[in-house]
Amino acid sequence: MDLVDGLRVFVAAAETGSFAGAARRLAISNKLASKYIGELERRLGVQLFQRTTRRLGMTTAGELLIARAPAWLDALDEMTADLREEGAGLTGTLRLAAPVTFGEMYVQPMLLRLQRVHPDLKVDLRLSDRHIDLASEGIDLAIRIGELGNSSLIARRLGRSEVLLVASPRYLEQHGAPETPADLTSHHCIRDSNMLEDSKWPLFENETPQWVKVSGQIRVNSARAARNLAVAGEGIAFCPDYAVAPDLTSGQLVRVLERVRTPIVDINAVYLKSHHIPRRTRATIEFMVQEGFARQFQ
Repeated sequence: MDLVDGLRVFVAAAETGSFAGAARRLAISNKLASKYIGELERRLGVQLFQRTTRRLGMTTAGELLIARAPAWLDALDEMTADLREEGAGLTGTLRLAAPVTFGEMYVQPMLLRLQRVHPDLKVDLRLSDRHIDLASEGIDLAIRIGELGNSSLIARRLGRSEVLLVASPRYLEQHGAPETPADLTSHHCIRDSNMLEDSKWPLFENETPQWVKVSGQIRVNSARAARNLAVAGEGIAFCPDYAVAPDLTSGQLVRVLERVRTPIVDINAVYLKSHHIPRRTRATIEFMVQEGFARQFQ
């Protein structure tokens, strides 16, 4: 007797309450179901069921086995499915959440590259600057930027991002360039409410953190909006490097107070703890590490 087949019959009998129910579920004869249970009991050296004419009850050994056997069989099925699929493309739906600006600029193009390699993969991309609850919203994978706190999620670091002080050349020509962090108090500063303290910017001089109070007429909740306003000459913005990297290259924006150190934060892929992570989720993480956007921000 195959041990796996015996366990499948045992689980079916325990869940249906009879050998006949197990036989119907597994499309085998009643006699064969009973035979499998008998051989399983002989192999394990224990009695699993109390058999009476009216009902089928489990022994203590049977209760111990039913507590573990279904999960073991599920894991075996998932493992063999993964092995069969290893040479095939990714399938199913990947539900991925990411911050709005980072998602639009880097995650969405990365997913297109992934889908060119795996055309049968469906993608459901959720862009939001709030921390989405992965369990309640059915999310397989999320991109988080910054401190994770005491998160129960599993994290894989993809890269790092530095928050930069930037302004347009036109703004600096009209208002002058700040020479010290304290000079920011007299400038038009574009505040991003996604930051924990948008009215105070954390800067470092001689490795000592310094919270500089800033003010301005404009407050937004988007790194891309802050970038757009800075390009338009409306003030100095405090933006993540991924939002302004093309503009720094083109000269539309320039760095301000370059000698002052600014915060550097981690870019992480996070997912729920589980005994089995879907292959498409694992493959997407590896794709991001090896071929995707995050290598630009190491």
